[in-house]
Amino acid sequence: MAEQGHFPLVAIDPVANAQNEWVALRLRLTPGTDLPQRLQAVFAGAELLAAIAPLDCLLHLDGAEALTAPVLALLPANRVGLVIEARALASGSVARQLAELHAGGYRIWLDGDVPEGAKGPAVLRLAARDCRAQRDAALAPGRLVSLFGPHLAYGVDDARCLSECENAGFDWFSGDYAIDPDAAPAPDDDGSSRRRLLTLLGLLARDAESRELEDQIRQDPALAYHLLKLVNSAAFTVSTEITNFAQAITVLGRRQLQRWLQLLLYARQQPDGLPNLLLLLAARRGAQLEDLSRQAGGDRAAQDLAFMTGVFSLLDRLLHMPMAAIAADLHLPDEVAGALVERRGRLGAWLRLTETHPGPAMLEEARVSPAAWWTSQLHAYHWAVQVSRNV
Repeated sequence: MAEQGHFPLVAIDPVANAQNEWVALRLRLTPGTDLPQRLQAVFAGAELLAAIAPLDCLLHLDGAEALTAPVLALLPANRVGLVIEARALASGSVARQLAELHAGGYRIWLDGDVPEGAKGPAVLRLAARDCRAQRDAALAPGRLVSLFGPHLAYGVDDARCLSECENAGFDWFSGDYAIDPDAAPAPDDDGSSRRRLLTLLGLLARDAESRELEDQIRQDPALAYHLLKLVNSAAFTVSTEITNFAQAITVLGRRQLQRWLQLLLYARQQPDGLPNLLLLLAARRGAQLEDLSRQAGGDRAAQDLAFMTGVFSLLDRLLHMPMAAIAADLHLPDEVAGALVERRGRLGAWLRLTETHPGPAMLEEARVSPAAWWTSQLHAYHWAVQVSRNV
């Protein structure tokens, strides 16, 4: 593995299907002559693949030159797919190499349009598209139907783009569409649900009595359903079925109850019946800030505040309210409110990291080493994957 201060930076983004379920993670490293060595550092020891199981990796590459024999030895074909820029096919040797990799069991997505005069192997039928780079290019409805999928659209940053990609025949999607600020609340939302959520969040923030929490949960059938489903899931080994909230509180314990309820606020049934992708994004942010706090020497209370900061950072998208108003209503601790509203303090710096793909300068400013960042990424995605399987 690479040295502590020189671990390679990896941009990771989740990939979801049309049912809002995570199906894979996209990985991208900056190009360079040392890319094979950096890929070996990332995949050595199988820590990554073990952490995100059962999800697969989709490794984005500009071409095939980094896929050396030592690198391929670390990339099991049943867990790692390859997304290769189609322009690399301008070299005939690349076409042959991709055909050989396909014959060896690798799934290969051709990213973009094949260059004029070039021809890709007929066996490569998976398509990928960068919607940020090709936002203005027309997407003909059904144009991918004749090809085998799943086809990947990434850089899908809003609901309109998602709809266009679905109509064109793409099956997997990656981008910021889940946090599209223009997404409207449910048409039947009269405000009462929002008030109940804010009341429950306030009770959690001030460590209210269990009875008060029970009263609020009973008023929200969707939240009650998800809580009871959680405590009866494989995440908790219980000898008898949990049927009421008092039992749930006893099984979970107050600290875990508070954490799960913070997350389960995102698990409310959507108007279209689909899961809410905000739940998994909030889980990832909360777990990553918690791990960064742990690595920085934070005690249990500090880690809890870091977790809360990460999870609450998407409440403005969930509730369609300004974050400043939410923080004021909840009477959050100053360091949490400052991080959420102004990205202030250490928690604010860590939160900014989770909202982007930080480079070396940004990590240095936040006093986070590349190795610590990598560890926090593995922890966060591992936990978010477990959440997705139990909620």
